[in-house]
Amino acid sequence: MSLAVRAVLPAVVLPAAVLLLAGCGTGAGAEESAGSSAAEAVARAAERTEGLTSLHYRVTGRFPERGRIADEGAVRRKPLQARLTTVNLSGAEKGRTELRLVGGVLYGSAPDDMVEKMGGRHWISYGPNEKFTTDSGLRMDVGSLRDQVGRNPVREAAFLADAEDVRRVGAEKAGGADTAHYAGTATVDELRASLKGIKDKAVREGRANSLDQYEKAGVDELTLDVWVDRDDHVKQLRTQGLGRHGALDLTFTFLDQDKPVTVRAPHAGDTADLRKPLEKSRS
Repeated sequence: MSLAVRAVLPAVVLPAAVLLLAGCGTGAGAEESAGSSAAEAVARAAERTEGLTSLHYRVTGRFPERGRIADEGAVRRKPLQARLTTVNLSGAEKGRTELRLVGGVLYGSAPDDMVEKMGGRHWISYGPNEKFTTDSGLRMDVGSLRDQVGRNPVREAAFLADAEDVRRVGAEKAGGADTAHYAGTATVDELRASLKGIKDKAVREGRANSLDQYEKAGVDELTLDVWVDRDDHVKQLRTQGLGRHGALDLTFTFLDQDKPVTVRAPHAGDTADLRKPLEKSRS
């Protein structure tokens, strides 16, 4: 099963965690108060966007080792349901995979070369736990997979609020909306140090997971751009960096907000449960 597991591992950084950053205020289309700052505006928008009941987003660009990508995800907070479609447009792992998180259970689409080995099944169930042992005795940890599919990628925007040089660039169009553009740079070490001041465990661990992905890609410093719309929501986010495995340049565009998101589990008869003998996986 190792080939199947590798094939459904998306390298998207983002991007399931909550983001609670203090602040309140006006949208990008209004005057900022005299006491506000670019960092406060970004933190405020990140908090408001994380607080949405559901979110639909798109990711395009390049990620080290994956090459060019075109991913799309949707998340509903309560109860948590999420799906993430990853598309590698180049490289050795070229192709499309899908992850679903339903009822606390993580599912992943199986690569074509594994379908026959799994008795014609097209989906893999990783079960409800981050760590488990497969029927063949392989110990697995799918915590990063669960985090990626169930995340709200706006937590990446929160990193900009911690950049020492964060600044307001100006008013721009982004994702078809009028926005205020903010930008800055920060090293991964600086961002990791900032986690010590976060009391909420879920927030801290979620942001740490994102930083872990950057470090694995060999990215030491990030250039961050955030576009905030008139409703004080993050409309677009861009992260750039250079790692030992290639260039990082991802643009996240936030699409539908607070609209219904329904994610269904794959049919049981078309799903192989890694925790059980294959012959017992059929229903």
